[in-house]
Amino acid sequence: MADTPRIAVVGSANTDLITFADAFPRPGETLFGRNFDLGFGGKGANQAVAARLCGAEVLMIAKVGRDLFGEATVKNFNSFGIDTTHVKIVEDAPTGVAPIFVEPSGQNRILVVKGANDKLTPADVDAAAAELRRVHTIILQFEIPLATIYHTVRFARGHNIRCIVNPAPAVPASLGDLTGADYFIPNETEAELITGLPVQTMEQAAACATALLGKGFRRVVLTLGARGALFADSTGHVHVPPFPVTAVDTTGAGDAFIGSLAVFLAEGLAEKDAVARASLYAALSTTRVGTQKSFPRRDEFAAEWAARGR
Repeated sequence: MADTPRIAVVGSANTDLITFADAFPRPGETLFGRNFDLGFGGKGANQAVAARLCGAEVLMIAKVGRDLFGEATVKNFNSFGIDTTHVKIVEDAPTGVAPIFVEPSGQNRILVVKGANDKLTPADVDAAAAELRRVHTIILQFEIPLATIYHTVRFARGHNIRCIVNPAPAVPASLGDLTGADYFIPNETEAELITGLPVQTMEQAAACATALLGKGFRRVVLTLGARGALFADSTGHVHVPPFPVTAVDTTGAGDAFIGSLAVFLAEGLAEKDAVARASLYAALSTTRVGTQKSFPRRDEFAAEWAARGR
């Protein structure tokens, strides 16, 4: 694609409160943590930053509270060069926050308080319609109201805009209102919750993806952590092997995958190649602490791809 990829993210913006500890406390128990870090997050915001670092022009549609976190969130977007025209401040809700607990293995537990994210409405999407009609891809996740997600999927479909739905975190939803998306991309836990099927083996993952296709989705990508990813469409499924890294913090890896994949697809890469590149980009993000600040720049990624790409 000759044009610079233009990506819109309709989604969440949170402040991450990250605690590193040797163990997760039991009910009623108080433990000392090893370290603490504060950063910018929210699945939507993370995906926007990943897309921007991969070279796309990015439009963010979100809501934050009139508080210190909200002001800082907008400044953070601006520091990356993300268009914040449609990042609105609300008076009756705080900026979303996400307390995150990270174990020594890098595994994380996350509790999201949505706050202002719950105030993002279909009307906010319509207010950005002129800008949205000019993008190559719209990305959605599940940290905003489902009605807004359904509306945006219909908008993208009606204007022939590529649409990626990342059902994270998994909540009960009307799958029929999501099948207009071009790509449905859950991780293994989300896929199990949505379908009720296990995803413990590659055979089970393939069966799960097939079940989602049977519900009307055109393309499904299951992100499988250390097992890589699985791409499926009407022609069959392909396993994309993982890239081995030494992970220190897996927080935000799924968002790194989604944001980078949107860019690689918009650049015109074949789907399997785009998924492989997004897998490496996500893997690299786990080698650093944090979410957005762990995402590699495009030149860093390009060097790694040149050395390890398939």
